[in-house]
Amino acid sequence: VVLSTRLAWPLRPALAALRPAAPRQQRGLSTPSGPGHSLNLGGIFPPLATPFSPTREVDYAQLEGNLRRYASIPFRGLVVLGSNGEYPYLSPRERLEVVSCVRRALPRDRLLLAGSGCESTQATIELTVSMAEAGADVALVVTPCYYRGAMTSAALVQHYTEVADASPIPVVLYSVPANTGLDLPLEAVLTLARHPNIVGIKDSGGDVTRMGLMVHKTRQEDFQVLAGSAGFLLASYALGASGGVCALANVLGAPLCQLDHLCRGGNWQEARDLQHRLIEPNTAVTRRFGIPGLKKAMEWFGYYGGPCRAPLAPLSPPQVEELRGTFSANGWL
Repeated sequence: VVLSTRLAWPLRPALAALRPAAPRQQRGLSTPSGPGHSLNLGGIFPPLATPFSPTREVDYAQLEGNLRRYASIPFRGLVVLGSNGEYPYLSPRERLEVVSCVRRALPRDRLLLAGSGCESTQATIELTVSMAEAGADVALVVTPCYYRGAMTSAALVQHYTEVADASPIPVVLYSVPANTGLDLPLEAVLTLARHPNIVGIKDSGGDVTRMGLMVHKTRQEDFQVLAGSAGFLLASYALGASGGVCALANVLGAPLCQLDHLCRGGNWQEARDLQHRLIEPNTAVTRRFGIPGLKKAMEWFGYYGGPCRAPLAPLSPPQVEELRGTFSANGWL
């Protein structure tokens, strides 16, 4: 692991050179000022749903089918094994096979972010190294939370520092308090942003004031902020976020990429109109109905959703009708 660490940082400029940054816009949104980013995270990333067969096995053929359909959408990259990928329900072997499957299907100019966060630092390091070997470009590391009362700012800084020291690929922090009950403290984020192998954060908390402060306070660092939901994407961009990892992109990927494009071009009125139409569908496939709702909606737009793994239960018929009504009322169905 130490050898991997020593090799990783010198290789980062070479890695960045393989992925040229998007050209800066002459007006509208641009990447926050400061030193150049070693890895451009600007754009939309869908956190992929993991397809299961009727017998609840990972369905790699359906996964490949979804990837073919996503190939025509100008995503910056894909996230696998995030919250929407039912990551806690996959075995270690399945996690690595999913990464390998997606990497094989993904063009090299698209980034692959893989969730590698575990409860212990040691397990996180081991899985992160394995994810890199399986083809991940970036490790997305969620906060450990089982002993959340002991997860002080100092403990979390120590955890992420050890992971980033040992990781052969860049690390993105992942704060998702709705699932973990734990918000990665701002002071910890600002400390970790100075680490040469920590390149950003996916913040799903929805506090745009906090996100704006992160952008402002890390503007001299090689660090980017990603919005963790489509519901506050425009607000995040207005405050300087680089991109978004949005569950709704599994369903409405093209409109979310259009929103990204409008914000970067400074077309704020058109962007605002589009953002308004995305808020209710986003809430429906996240807080309201969760992953079962996300997978059901995917089926209406030509993707394979399929079942979730137990104990996640399918939607009831009235819930399906409510979900469909939400998409219809906003002009998507």
